[in-house]
Amino acid sequence: MNRRSFLTSAAAVPALAAAQSSENFISLFDGKSLAGWSIREGPDSAFYVRDGAIVVHESSGFPTWLRSAAQFENFDFRGEFFVQGWTDSGIYLHAPEHGRNTWEGMQLKIFHQRDETPATNSMGSIFPLVAPLKVNVKGKGEWNDFRIWMDWPSLRIWTNGELVQDLDVESVPELKYRLRRGYLGLASLGYPVRFRALRIRELAAKDQWQSLYQGPEDFDKWFVSEGKPKFEPIGAVIWGDGQGHIATKEKFRNFELRMYVRNMKSHNSGVLFRTSGQGLSGRHYEIQLHDVEEAHFPTGSLYYFMRSVYPNIQAEHWFPFHLIVKDNHCIVRINGDTVCEYDRLENLEEGSIELQAHRQGYWTEFHEIRIKRL
Repeated sequence: MNRRSFLTSAAAVPALAAAQSSENFISLFDGKSLAGWSIREGPDSAFYVRDGAIVVHESSGFPTWLRSAAQFENFDFRGEFFVQGWTDSGIYLHAPEHGRNTWEGMQLKIFHQRDETPATNSMGSIFPLVAPLKVNVKGKGEWNDFRIWMDWPSLRIWTNGELVQDLDVESVPELKYRLRRGYLGLASLGYPVRFRALRIRELAAKDQWQSLYQGPEDFDKWFVSEGKPKFEPIGAVIWGDGQGHIATKEKFRNFELRMYVRNMKSHNSGVLFRTSGQGLSGRHYEIQLHDVEEAHFPTGSLYYFMRSVYPNIQAEHWFPFHLIVKDNHCIVRINGDTVCEYDRLENLEEGSIELQAHRQGYWTEFHEIRIKRL
């Protein structure tokens, strides 16, 4: 559905919102503590509780945020936020385990200003990409209520009882490949925003992924395909060093592959796909993992065929890796950015996924490896 076409039946929306039962909601905030939440990328003082509300401390700033304990896919999320004077914050949807929340998941922008012409950074926007249908915020020391209805690909948002977003997420190219399951979060940009009455009702899950590695019990899904690499299953992480490859026993043709990657500085590794299960000595394509910005083929490149735009990553920090392969087309997304897109793949046969260790003494780690057939 086109996001604007829904306006033809907009009169039905308030009735729909009012008709939703308040049953089966789970409270996400007890009004007394931050139980069920954790402060990420910032000091313990960044968020605290006062007078029955979660308060963002003025001295905390981006990228500090408050993260829910659980991850959610489809849901009806409701609550209230307080605005007094200049206010800049946001609510994260489908935030990742590691990486940039706004670019791997999405952000509902909270802002004090009532823009007559809604913009992509207005209150109620899917920041910074999709302007709201209208701006509806009370900013003079008042509480505002919000409702976020996520049932992929449908995203509807109300503030103060009025519909401000009606979006088919997959119709927006920049949002199409975002995470469909992740954490809820509250953003901190150094303004004393307050939140309360946070509650959620989960809707039916739709997204189906196959685990390639979540823990040591999955390591037998892989085999050494070339060389004498040193790959070890260490809890939720596959640690790799040496020189060679491990490959999945199962083969894939069209798929989405997601994982988190971490490496030491100036490492050299890769992710191979549509391979014959023989590493570099057999049929394969390779997505390079090499955190040297001026390298011939840096991280995210389709090795030999196309150089990537160097991604926003740091050595020894986890980053999200996302590969979409469909027929002759592949897209590489690193930490929320599309860094390489190529549409002339000639090898269309199914094959293994392989992880590469390319340089002795330069480790790479892989975490939460999962795949979805297309």
